[in-house]
Amino acid sequence: MSLKKINTKMLDLILEKMVETVDHSKDEIFQIGEQCRNDFEDLNNELLEVKEMVVKVIDEGDDLTRKSRLARLRLSEVSKHFQTYSEDQVREAYEAAHDLQMKLSMNRQLEKQLRDRRDELQRRLQSLGDTIDRAEHLCTQISVVLNYLNSDLRQVNEALEDAKQRQDFGLQIIEAQEEERKRLSREIHDGPAQMMANVLMRSDLIDRVYREKGSEEAIKEIRDLKKMVRSALYEVRRIIYDLRPMALDDLGLIPTLRKYLSTIEEYNHKTSIQFVNIGLDIRLPSKYEVALFRLVQECVQNALKHAESTHIQVKVEVKKDKITVVVKDNGKGFDIETQKTGSFGIMGMKERVDLLEGDITIDSKLGAGTVVLIQVPLNK
Repeated sequence: MSLKKINTKMLDLILEKMVETVDHSKDEIFQIGEQCRNDFEDLNNELLEVKEMVVKVIDEGDDLTRKSRLARLRLSEVSKHFQTYSEDQVREAYEAAHDLQMKLSMNRQLEKQLRDRRDELQRRLQSLGDTIDRAEHLCTQISVVLNYLNSDLRQVNEALEDAKQRQDFGLQIIEAQEEERKRLSREIHDGPAQMMANVLMRSDLIDRVYREKGSEEAIKEIRDLKKMVRSALYEVRRIIYDLRPMALDDLGLIPTLRKYLSTIEEYNHKTSIQFVNIGLDIRLPSKYEVALFRLVQECVQNALKHAESTHIQVKVEVKKDKITVVVKDNGKGFDIETQKTGSFGIMGMKERVDLLEGDITIDSKLGAGTVVLIQVPLNK
């Protein structure tokens, strides 16, 4: 397709649809956060009621303990002087002591159940609080994505007029971004959103199970609920990392890479990932940190998805005048000579390195793994 045939209006329409999709995802996450806040308020009110009931039951237990002690003393007195009391008096003393003992036992059981319920409510409140915080962070990250779609991507349309290669590359960026936004929307809808909806349903079920089947069955349901909430938090955390690790702005490149690679290794149990930093652990200009992080991310994802690697090594060396990054894997590799020209992944990596005025070298052979060497000068 020639440059003259490019329909910029169609590209703008695609961009608007992408923005609409991501904005809709942001609204869904906001609704999740609002629902969690409502649940948090309801659970907090229930916790206050349970605490009041615990105090009340403890007071009743103290009173029953005192009465039970007196009843046992009375029964002991009657037993010692059995001949001086009538049969009715003996039976009455025994029944009174037995009745108080039963009430005291039931009181203690109820106190235990209420204490367990109180502790479980406190744990659920903590989990919901964490979910609310994660939802707010995710909304912030999506806002960054929206700003990017509304500003930076429009510059791609202007670059399409310069050369056909830029045109093809730009179109691939747009397609990849739309697919990424759709993937993000699906992940949020099918992951955290569904999990939180299930949490609401299970919370109602727990209340009914507690009334109908007792505390033991209810506790089993609560344990399942905790696992569900934990999974939802795990999914939200993973989505946030896929968008942009917050630690990149706060801590810098090296700590963020270390955390990111550790997280990826947890997701991929069959692959071990080794990270080595042999240079300076210093903050770099933002454009360097973002670009180098994305380059490592692309290399690692290629090794996992396409090379089927079982071991990946990432080595970073930061000097005063140069940054060197080496990503090596033991995957199935590929033939560089026959590799499809204009491969989107490799082209995107070269574009990033060119922007930093650096060099990238890819060495790979079939069955012998792949080594990616990136060298970027630091402009003082």
